[in-house]
Amino acid sequence: MVDDACAVDSNRIRLLDEATISKIAAGEVIERPASVVKELLDNSIDAGATEIKVEIEGSGVKRISVQDNGCGMSHVDASMAFMKHATSKLTSIDDLETICTLGFRGEALSSMAAVAKVTLITRKGLDTAGTKVMAGSDGVESISEIGAPVGTTVDVTDLFHSTPARRKYLKSRRTELAHITEVLTNYAIVNPGISFTLLNEGKTVLRSPVTTSMFDNIVYIHGAEVARSLIPIVWENDLVKISGYISKPELSRSGPYLQSFYINKRSISSKSISNAIRLGYYTLLPKGRYPAAFLDLEIDPGRVDVNVHPRKTEVRLSHEKEIMDVITSAVDSTLRSAHLVPEIKFGDKLSSVQKSLYDDADERVDEAQNNLDTPVRIHEETTPYHPSVKDTERRLKTSSRLQSRLDTSLLEEENVFASDDIKILGQFKDLYIVAEVEEKLLLIDQHAAHERVMYERVLDLKETGWQELLDPVTLELNPKEKIILEEFIPYLENVGFGISEFGPNTYVVTTVPVIFGRMESPDVVHDIVSDLLSVGRIKDDTQIYDHVFSTMACRAAIKAGAVCNEKQMADLVRQLKKCRNPYTCPHGRPTMISFTREELDRMFKRTG
Repeated sequence: MVDDACAVDSNRIRLLDEATISKIAAGEVIERPASVVKELLDNSIDAGATEIKVEIEGSGVKRISVQDNGCGMSHVDASMAFMKHATSKLTSIDDLETICTLGFRGEALSSMAAVAKVTLITRKGLDTAGTKVMAGSDGVESISEIGAPVGTTVDVTDLFHSTPARRKYLKSRRTELAHITEVLTNYAIVNPGISFTLLNEGKTVLRSPVTTSMFDNIVYIHGAEVARSLIPIVWENDLVKISGYISKPELSRSGPYLQSFYINKRSISSKSISNAIRLGYYTLLPKGRYPAAFLDLEIDPGRVDVNVHPRKTEVRLSHEKEIMDVITSAVDSTLRSAHLVPEIKFGDKLSSVQKSLYDDADERVDEAQNNLDTPVRIHEETTPYHPSVKDTERRLKTSSRLQSRLDTSLLEEENVFASDDIKILGQFKDLYIVAEVEEKLLLIDQHAAHERVMYERVLDLKETGWQELLDPVTLELNPKEKIILEEFIPYLENVGFGISEFGPNTYVVTTVPVIFGRMESPDVVHDIVSDLLSVGRIKDDTQIYDHVFSTMACRAAIKAGAVCNEKQMADLVRQLKKCRNPYTCPHGRPTMISFTREELDRMFKRTG
């Protein structure tokens, strides 16, 4: 399709007929600056570009410029490009069944011109001069010849100037920039043969050079820390061919922010694929955790309907259930063999990106280059972390110490803990405390209960104090995480985090709130960033702090799977009694469930 679209001896853009237009999910909506970037990237990739440069000013509202070295357009094609439903990608209704290009509706440029000022400069390979087209809400304003390199540059300025109401719904500048960055990173991962550059106010946000594999681009974008935990996944049957990478269970996030999915190289959003991957992990991940996953699915275009969503980010699949089952099976099979250290063999030499991932780099890389049959192994940590009794004791002592600083005389007394006569019976599956209170059997979720304790203590104390880390924690962030983190660093610093820039995409954490004690991993900061990303724009400081506090409480609480002795269980119950709301964790999950004697009798069908 790219070769046809770039044929130098013909004009390709044509108006679709009414029958085809009626079948298209029409009404291309430019919702935000990232929508503009996505549509222009689609066109650049379809044009066969190997270099794409995006420049942003004013979070994209002031200016967006996308420049590529693709095949460019002829004067005739450029003149038609702003007409609605003018496209080189379709000729008839039948083409909708086998779409192989990213764009196809012929609506993007006309939609942009309706809400912004757009300038298009383009030149086709054999043309002696380029074409400049200027358009706005009243349509094409001018068409002229201009000197230009082969390729296309589109400048979009003063976005939503004609629809100011839309500007009110835009998020903060950093949030809008984060969305733009996410669009580019998704494209860069699946297109290693294209160099992507993103500049914001003249400063480089993302630079992804031409590489030889998806893996190399993951290293550039998400860092070596993420890449070390990835396992290659390859699977194929009559319905789908799967390739890409998934993470070992030790790498997870509180949201699907390290997941990128593609169908026939098209970046898509899919809860179904995310759920299918999660099922493949089964019990290897705790509830609410998401693995990293970068999957490229090759599916017969006739089985993929990309014409179901205005932004083309969602697709409809025939045989969807069967394809999701294949994904689950592929993930499960890949993880079952993950006890072996992943091996990656290379052809003539190791890339500089891949060299950075290996232990004993000098010796082992030299050995691999001298003997290409010797595989280079990515280092993996073989000893999983299990909460110890001492760790549980430390966390309980921290919350008890914080609680002792409060005046608890005003706490509510009328709750299930009003009685002091609570008998601890034991612990079930290192997760639930089994207790008896008055005439009831009580099951307490130890993590949720301690999470509630920590949350209320942090809220009441406001400032918990901070402690310096003996070994500062280094955070490798992808470009989107970096943008979000920079916006919220002041809030994190106010609650005790000391975070400083340490490199282009690296930060160092030197202090943490005292509620964490010794911090075993940097996941807590990742989780806070992910949590802030998941809720989008937060309108006021109170809500921002509430989300930060709830995540802090979750990470500081004793863990599910931690063995507790009788004294520790009694201590946790005592602390829970002092909470204003002992019944739910900060996220709304119940901390306890009780059963009366009568309810138990009914369960066992006792009649007397």
